[in-house]
Amino acid sequence: MALPQNLRGALRLPLVAAPLFIVSNPDLVIAQCKAGIVGSFPALNARPAAQLEVWLQRITSELDAYNQANPDRPAAPFAVNQIVHGSNDRLQHDLEMCVKYKVPIVITSLGAKAFVNDAVHSYGGVVFHDIISNPFARKAVDKGADGLIAVAAGAGGHAGTISPFALVQEIREWFDGPLLLSGSIATGDGILAAQAMGADLAYIGSAFIATVEANAELAYKQAIVENNAADIVNSNLFTGVHGNYLRPSIIAAGMDPDNLPDGNISAMNFGSGGDTSAKAWKDIWGCGQGIGAVKAVLPAADLVARLQREYETARARLLTP
Repeated sequence: MALPQNLRGALRLPLVAAPLFIVSNPDLVIAQCKAGIVGSFPALNARPAAQLEVWLQRITSELDAYNQANPDRPAAPFAVNQIVHGSNDRLQHDLEMCVKYKVPIVITSLGAKAFVNDAVHSYGGVVFHDIISNPFARKAVDKGADGLIAVAAGAGGHAGTISPFALVQEIREWFDGPLLLSGSIATGDGILAAQAMGADLAYIGSAFIATVEANAELAYKQAIVENNAADIVNSNLFTGVHGNYLRPSIIAAGMDPDNLPDGNISAMNFGSGGDTSAKAWKDIWGCGQGIGAVKAVLPAADLVARLQREYETARARLLTP
């Protein structure tokens, strides 16, 4: 198991912050990278499409300036998430921007496309593809992905249903490249556990919603703090694909979270309301099962510091005879 060259020695904590639809923005990404973890955002968060170049200019210039001022403690690289599903009519434009600014890491979701991987490889970037099963993992690697993000049961948003123990074990039977694990991780102990299972890096999303820099309304952030795993509802109603959402947001939209009808995958819509008038991600809040560990809204750097303390404590505990 080996990390890509651009990640070796570049992280203060073996962690990638997951791209959060609507929530992730340049403020959050820059704070995450300065804190020593990979920060990321979905390309579709930059609206209209021309805004993506503005974001990339800002992120690259601010991180370059930070690195020049802190040569002994440089920022971690950043990542851009590309939805490669056929419904994304911005993919070609957004991919061209990633090539222009030589985005270090591109995270691909909802389909694996060889031409996307080839474009990123053309300038030396790496591609991590998120998957929910072993067959999808094989397809992604066959099409040129450099690494995999195993989205296991309990993850926020469009999550898988397979136990992280089973998913990582099956992938590691044949794949020795970079492997990230997602699903209910919100503590430093969880990061270490992901590594113990065979992953190289942990992948955390929901905990970063409850940060000062995140582009989420205060009620959303506070709901992350106040709720726990029992308040997560899995449904395909809102986008056509099964995902995990916060129960209070479903109730606020006038629906019964315990009696939701099935959605229609043929009406798949990742940024809107699927089969409802309530908009997924904006009105219906995506969230994973690990939020019971989130106790307060913090600056992103403070959250990373907390995770690092917990990680080091957990490592020391395991090494103590």
